[in-house]
Amino acid sequence: MDDLLIARTLFGTTMGFHIIFATIGVGLPLMILTAELLYQKTKDIDYVVMAKRWTKTFAILLGVGIPTGTIAAVQLSLLWPGFMEVIGRVMPLPFQIEIYAFFIEALFMSIYVYAADRIAPWMRIVSLTLVAIGALASAVLITNVHAFQGTPAGFRFENGEIVDVDPWAAFFNPSFYVTAKHVATSAYVVGAFVVGSVAAFKMLRSEYGTKIYKFHQKALMLTLIVGGIFAFSTAINGHESAQYLHKYQPEKLAAAEGLFETQSHAPLAIGGFTDRETQEVKWGIEIPGLLSFLAGDSFDTVVKGLNDYPEELWPPLFVHTLFNIMVGIGSLLIVISIFGVVWKKIMKKDRFPKLFLWTLVAAGPLAIIAMECGWITACSGRQPWVIYRLMSTAEASTTASNLGILIASFSFMYAILGTAVVAVLLYYFKKNKVEDDLRRAEEKYVPLYGSNS
Repeated sequence: MDDLLIARTLFGTTMGFHIIFATIGVGLPLMILTAELLYQKTKDIDYVVMAKRWTKTFAILLGVGIPTGTIAAVQLSLLWPGFMEVIGRVMPLPFQIEIYAFFIEALFMSIYVYAADRIAPWMRIVSLTLVAIGALASAVLITNVHAFQGTPAGFRFENGEIVDVDPWAAFFNPSFYVTAKHVATSAYVVGAFVVGSVAAFKMLRSEYGTKIYKFHQKALMLTLIVGGIFAFSTAINGHESAQYLHKYQPEKLAAAEGLFETQSHAPLAIGGFTDRETQEVKWGIEIPGLLSFLAGDSFDTVVKGLNDYPEELWPPLFVHTLFNIMVGIGSLLIVISIFGVVWKKIMKKDRFPKLFLWTLVAAGPLAIIAMECGWITACSGRQPWVIYRLMSTAEASTTASNLGILIASFSFMYAILGTAVVAVLLYYFKKNKVEDDLRRAEEKYVPLYGSNS
């Protein structure tokens, strides 16, 4: 491996691990807030127990998300000094504002964790709302740097110097809004279905009709509704993303769809893999004209192919496979949500089929895989540029060598951290069972507010 590939691998390993915790850390506060809102409306203590248990999970995951995020920030400076020179002068606003977003998130989460039972209901809602806003803002602000990499704005290079700097123009770069929406909706999908995986597994392990079974069933229905809404929203946003790529990063769109020849009525390739030699998508299914329609709302839209660009500027062709995995899983999650809601709310059937529950157990990990595939597609699809058509990844990289040992060291550390966080979660919830939390909640809340559970 050359030094550039090693640097990319090292940073990619860090981000691939960190982003799991960061994404769940955005999605889970919305689930907590939704459960708390339902409790305030219905006085069903099941929902307040859900909120509190999910809060404990959030706190544990935050304990890993914060240090891995710090490692990612340090590696940005050490591995990509050329890139950070531009960011420091042109795009400092997201990093500066993110500090305040994280402060709000941490402050009001502390209030909810330690003072929820001593403050008014409306203050509990306000606290959780600010936690959710702070978590989302942190993700959107950091992701805005990625948006800037794809659609740089607010500066220009002149004789190798950075001139005409406008930080706000850089901040509100052309892909800011579409990227922010995609990050938000996909994080909420991951957060919801991770919760749903646990609820489905617990339902399989519980006796049908018991109090514990019904508790997890309520959590599962909340997952299906919230996750389904945002999975559908992510699909809609995907259409916007295709149009933005068509306009600003046509090479990435062509690579994601395995399109080599510029054409109108361009087909959408589903599945298969891209063969560089034959310049076709093998084993895929082509839907005539659909790519042109997605790119420009018309079947006559001309979509540029990879052959319009020098081969050394092509993104890696494996992004087609990763893109299809992301879209395929996203579509599956929409189908799962619709089936679950129809089964329970329309057909009025109380007991889900075991096969459906096992599918839901897999849905959480699948949602994480889809998210990872999406990020790899987004970042690798921009290659060989770190700032699109302005700075190559090689120009931005460190000149340091002998980085291979760091990949092994950090990978080993992440394996330990991943194992530790799973072990802590299992230990905590084994010691703090749902039935015990429900009993304590009944003793505390029913005398005050009553219960509809």
